[in-house]
Amino acid sequence: MSINSTLIAGYLVASGSGLSVLNPATGKEIACVKDWSLADIENAIVVAEPAQKEWAAQPAKTRASILKRWNDLILESQDELATIITSECGKPIAEAKGEAAYGASFVEWFAEEGKRAYGDVIPHHAPGKRLMTIKQPVGVTAAITPWNFPLAMITRKVAPALAAGCAMIVKPAETTPLTALAIESLAHQAGIPQALFRVVTTTDPVSVGKLFCSNAIIRKISFTGSTAVGKILLKQCAGTVKRTSMELGGNAPFIVFDDADIDAAVDGALASKFRNAGQTCVCANRFFVQSSVYHSFVSKLAERVSKIKVGDGAQTETEVGPLINKAGLEKVSRLVEDAVSKGAQAVTGGKRLTIGECFYEPTVLRDVTTEMDILHAEIFGPVAPITKFDTDDEVIALANSTPYGLAAYFYARDISRIWRVMEELEFGMVGINDGIISTEVAPFGGVKESGIGREGGQLGLEEYLEPKYALIGGMMS
Repeated sequence: MSINSTLIAGYLVASGSGLSVLNPATGKEIACVKDWSLADIENAIVVAEPAQKEWAAQPAKTRASILKRWNDLILESQDELATIITSECGKPIAEAKGEAAYGASFVEWFAEEGKRAYGDVIPHHAPGKRLMTIKQPVGVTAAITPWNFPLAMITRKVAPALAAGCAMIVKPAETTPLTALAIESLAHQAGIPQALFRVVTTTDPVSVGKLFCSNAIIRKISFTGSTAVGKILLKQCAGTVKRTSMELGGNAPFIVFDDADIDAAVDGALASKFRNAGQTCVCANRFFVQSSVYHSFVSKLAERVSKIKVGDGAQTETEVGPLINKAGLEKVSRLVEDAVSKGAQAVTGGKRLTIGECFYEPTVLRDVTTEMDILHAEIFGPVAPITKFDTDDEVIALANSTPYGLAAYFYARDISRIWRVMEELEFGMVGINDGIISTEVAPFGGVKESGIGREGGQLGLEEYLEPKYALIGGMMS
């Protein structure tokens, strides 16, 4: 897929002179963009500070109107954005269009939510005193975003920051900078000042991360990525005591109880597991199915998975595209080989495809046990490993036996079981009888080593606001 987009035309440089962008379906270069120097990024941070103060002084309604224009431009450019997403990320074009709409939804939501950053008047505790709180923007903020949702992971961070009155510097993933630059272009067209929101592309992400963490002007960092990198950033932020939001790794269980609607559970499994070729942080990662419905679920899921059409995401019939790179393919292949060597059976799939260097066959593994690496690693590929269980207590313990706690899913009908399992699962988000949980109106985030803070919903705005308490003395009693 070639790139011919007016949104990114102004950002392109000659091949070999910057950050090269490859199409994972073909392995070919599709564009080259500026490689920002650390000095240039430092300057962007410096100019963001006065821009932030000026932006914060604007009425919330004024900021909202500009954000709404940004939302409109994203939706108007949905097809063009989808083409860019697919070309550098590999996801099917229909999913890419869905991501553009999903990303826009955060801009629309926070445009409205920013007008509701309410403070409080607190009943006074002594004669002659009055107490109140107000909420003010954190200041200049920075974000480091992943490649698997190159648009939505930016708007989910930038929209609440701008709505709250903050500035934002974004470093996108090295593999998917084009979508980020297109979104920046639309933001500036909408009237968001250039100094207020900048995308900085780089071939040296480690140094840029250190700069973000050590620079005293930046007061908050939002990161979506691996737990290992998140821990490094948290340590580096300690020197300047920054606020942080961390959306880190996951190991989502998908539980099917014996009272579940099996056909609905299969539908949910397909939606949760195979979206973006299994490369999402909230993908179902471990399947646990109760013994009495195990065979039925496995056979029905395998039948559906065997019919999934794999190919270049630019082709409209494609349902699963390539993995992002060869390293991702090697990881998936290694995990499947380990499981099969230890007794798992590939009911369907289980091998690489020859249509390109980064394609893996959608796979269902049965008879998976806790001794296999695939139950402990974040797969990030189109593989569903299935384990049998007998009792509710057993599966809750299995589901919780991970340092991660981002998302979990289960299918059941008994209301008492639903409440008990939902409450006992140690995860920040739980999908019950549904395989898709993401929405702009609800808080997204995890517990344990899956993260700190929330994105989306009312709590997403709070991440960019500081409460200030004021006591006024000498008041008339």
